[in-house]
Amino acid sequence: MSEQAIEFLQEWIGEKVQPPAHPALVESHAQSLAKECAAKAAEAGIPLEDIQEEVGDIEELIAARLEDAVEAEQSATPDDDSSTEADSQPKSE
Repeated sequence: MSEQAIEFLQEWIGEKVQPPAHPALVESHAQSLAKECAAKAAEAGIPLEDIQEEVGDIEELIAARLEDAVEAEQSATPDDDSSTEADSQPKSE
């Protein structure tokens, strides 16, 4: 893969691949992003074949990056409040 194709893909993924609003939408979001990526690569004069030669199916790559982003977001956000009601009550002395 050409250096230009590598740089394009890295920048594009960095800018565009963000976790979807709902994790169940990863596959459909990956599909639309793959189409957008292919179109932008063509506009930049980078053949899709150059990208796919190195990374394989870009839709699969984007889906994996989306899943990673969803997991990172979920691990950064606590699922529940770790304080309990007892913790918030004043202690009697």
